[in-house]
Amino acid sequence: MTVDLTTQVLDALSQAEGSIVSNDAFPSVDFTTMKSALDRLGSREFIEFRQINREEAVLTPEAEGIAAEGSHEAKVFEAVRQAVEGLKIDDLPGIVGAESAKVGRGKALGARWIKKDGDRLKAATDSVKDTSREQLQTIQQTRTHPDPKVLTDLRKRKLVTMQKVITFEIKRGPKYAKDFIKEETDLTADMLATGSWKTAKLKPYNFKAMGAPTQIGALHPLNKVRHEFRQIFFEMGFEEMPTNRYVETGFWNFDALFVPQQHPARDLQDTFYISDPPEADKPRADPSKTEKLANGSIPTPNSQEGAKQDYNAYWDSIKEVHENGKYGSIGYRYPFRDSESLKLVLRTHTTAVSTYMLHKLAANPRPARYFSIDRVFRNETVDATHLAEFHQVEGVIADFGLTLGGLIGFMEVFFKKMGIEKLRFKPAYNPYTEPSMEIFGYHEGLGKWVEIGNSGMFRPEMLEPMGLPRDMRVYGWGLSLERPTMIKYGVKNIRELLGHKVDLNFVESNPAVRLEKD
Repeated sequence: MTVDLTTQVLDALSQAEGSIVSNDAFPSVDFTTMKSALDRLGSREFIEFRQINREEAVLTPEAEGIAAEGSHEAKVFEAVRQAVEGLKIDDLPGIVGAESAKVGRGKALGARWIKKDGDRLKAATDSVKDTSREQLQTIQQTRTHPDPKVLTDLRKRKLVTMQKVITFEIKRGPKYAKDFIKEETDLTADMLATGSWKTAKLKPYNFKAMGAPTQIGALHPLNKVRHEFRQIFFEMGFEEMPTNRYVETGFWNFDALFVPQQHPARDLQDTFYISDPPEADKPRADPSKTEKLANGSIPTPNSQEGAKQDYNAYWDSIKEVHENGKYGSIGYRYPFRDSESLKLVLRTHTTAVSTYMLHKLAANPRPARYFSIDRVFRNETVDATHLAEFHQVEGVIADFGLTLGGLIGFMEVFFKKMGIEKLRFKPAYNPYTEPSMEIFGYHEGLGKWVEIGNSGMFRPEMLEPMGLPRDMRVYGWGLSLERPTMIKYGVKNIRELLGHKVDLNFVESNPAVRLEKD
């Protein structure tokens, strides 16, 4: 088909004085076949061509019926005009059809073509001009209409749709010839044996041709951005926290963070609770792991792990700080319920992991920097910007002599590495941080300030029950992984980024990301 078409193109050019248009000269040839033939001729400079993209108006089936038989209102008028004594309203659907009666009656009355006389319809004029039919016939013949407002109106009435049409303007090239000599693509043994290779025209190599795409795996955009975040944290001396526990107790997820048991975040409409088992054990040390080295020997315990911790005392301190207050705090002064603390939940934030790591740090207090990037769960209504599960990026810095000014300065350095230099900080409230700040960054694309994270300094009611020194301060901040990913990749609906609606072509075709670059 392609060889035949190349000959036809050359013949059509030989008969034309100038250029030809593909849709006029070859109306039945599809785009792929035409493009293949033109590429073949163009690569040998037989022809020159350019692609023309335009939109054409196409009639819907309903519009084709109107163009052929007349509009609904015209049908109604004609039926009423022919009834000398007037036409009963109930008889109209049987004559013009239910659809025409439903649509055309109101339009004919509105145009004052007909009038109502009791239960009958009568003609109000001798003749009418069916403008809708004329407009649709014009579009049917020319694929457009000189008045854009007409096209807009017909599209709203769903009588016309717009479709993209691609055509080619073709003209003779520098090496144009009417005959296209077949080029050999392979040098065969027979050609060598007979000597026909000496006169054969061989097809030249196209060194600019792209190779065939290779089917390979691809990183999801979230994983690409996650990798970039991890590199930033590692550059700044952070240690990654283990985040392999999706299920946490109410103690680690809420109570240890000084979140009261009556807090709205602990309601069923905000948190996923586990029904089986209904409760967990009280906090305790992780089971010891006896790991063997390659030679079979057991390694010596690390002295940095510090003294053995008393989890029962930690539980009692948390309970007391909630009920009666402690460490200079008056607490919340309510009866602390063990059953509420032992409920199992899908973690609502990775701060539960940070709390666990800070408690372990209390066995050997020292400056430390931790981070985590992992999935969290919220019982939220799914929409374009919210999911019931998402990824949280969290950072924690523990050291002596930390101040709020230091936190702001660190945030400026951290977000600058992400390419965000314009920051604002707004006072906020969190049960486990005081002071607390919301972080806003200026989005150049949107032209406005958007919230990009939350931060604060952990409260004494959270830190001192762990056994951390009173003069040790801890910064904490967090943001979602999805929001910067959506901004970088231009995704407007989060469901197109995570979940069953993700387009695999989107995953495979998107490049690596650099947060500090546009």
